[in-house]
Amino acid sequence: MSDEAQRKSIKEWPEDERPREKAYRHGFATLSKAELLAILVGSGTAEDSAVSLMRKVLASCGDSISALSRLSIDDLCMFKGIGPAKATTIMAACELWKRRSSDEIDHSKRIVSSKILYEYFYPIMCSLPVEECHMLLLNNMNKVIDHVRIGVGGLTATVVDIRLVLREALLKRATAIALCHNHPSGSLRPSAEDDSLTKNLNEAAKIMNIRLLDHIIITDNCYYSYSDSGKL
Repeated sequence: MSDEAQRKSIKEWPEDERPREKAYRHGFATLSKAELLAILVGSGTAEDSAVSLMRKVLASCGDSISALSRLSIDDLCMFKGIGPAKATTIMAACELWKRRSSDEIDHSKRIVSSKILYEYFYPIMCSLPVEECHMLLLNNMNKVIDHVRIGVGGLTATVVDIRLVLREALLKRATAIALCHNHPSGSLRPSAEDDSLTKNLNEAAKIMNIRLLDHIIITDNCYYSYSDSGKL
């Protein structure tokens, strides 16, 4: 269908093109992201069908569900045709997506590379709107004992207290730790504060006979590893 045709009310579409009917006959996997969201929000505006409206919302996010999940209710309500009820429905769908991704984490996997560390943290941290720093506590086989959030900040920084990091490791009898924090800006460049934290934590952990395996920075579909970069 042309863009112009998709702006018409869905009731005016050919039956095979309507999202619900299309899902019934061919399965939900055949629907686009916009069509899936259109089923949830139910209606559009006089100018845009529900599908056309959701295409506009997704276009503003680079067609990324991860980016969409970082929008607030107020952000979504900036679009004509979306009020608090529809915005809440969209945010609930995004939250289900995040939780489904978290459910797929294999907590029994050994953390033996930056890639595995990234795969563990990405579903948890990829769509956070502000910087957070998380830590894995590991046993001598590099298996996860616990996962702890150790710092929450703003859009560009978060504060981590090295004493609290080591306290958590000692309480859980961890022999190794791994850190991860996100950059909502999308930049993978470590800041001077990131470098200082990594250096100071590594030195402090060595005194306690605890290994800092890695510290990674994640953005959408990318990551930076201090270990891979030879800084640990």
